[in-house]
Amino acid sequence: MLFKQLFENESSTYTYLISCQEKQEAILIDPVLETLERDLSIIKKLNLKLKYAIDTHVHADHVTSASALREILGCKVAGPAKDYLKCRDVNFKDNDELAIGNTVKLKAIYTPGHTNTHFSYTINHRDVKFLFSGDALLINACGRTDFQSGSSKKLYNTIKNIFYKMPENTIVFPGHDYNKNNFSTILEQKKANTLIDDSISVEKFIDNMKKLKLDKPKKIDVAVPKNMDCGN
Repeated sequence: MLFKQLFENESSTYTYLISCQEKQEAILIDPVLETLERDLSIIKKLNLKLKYAIDTHVHADHVTSASALREILGCKVAGPAKDYLKCRDVNFKDNDELAIGNTVKLKAIYTPGHTNTHFSYTINHRDVKFLFSGDALLINACGRTDFQSGSSKKLYNTIKNIFYKMPENTIVFPGHDYNKNNFSTILEQKKANTLIDDSISVEKFIDNMKKLKLDKPKKIDVAVPKNMDCGN
């Protein structure tokens, strides 16, 4: 399996390129329109065939490049079925699986809270699980819950009863990072996550989230409508 973690500076978004080396088939998770040319260049340089552009949710801070990738490379666009987007070719339901070539299998997991339709994805590589947690679980933090049908109670349940019950050596690859942390493990997050460690109560977590008072994402008024049409 080939794996690359790519970063977009303006929105601090991570995009993930994963491929089966036997068939040279690849996916991109959470691609960003501003880095379209970079991603196309990498795919061409590595001689890969992009099969799927996959989003974790309808993003509010950047525009997805899913539609552009489909137009240029002929890949399929995938994401949560609960978004009800007509522009997607593949609509994941909870626990759906997607094969990438002969050697990579992605599992889609319904992980609401940041938005009510948010999905995360896992891939098992050798003896380790990779978790692509989107905006649900970040490194030493978590996604906000104050817009787009977000729910602190649902996010608490997602993190405590889905993510924190995964094997403790599961590697967490988040959708964003603002502090130069590019990965963690479930064990580390259970111990050290400042918003939601393994011992916090749901009442305390909800209170923590209410106190964040975050600014509105700069691109929300442009990004959300465009992402409802897969970036068009």
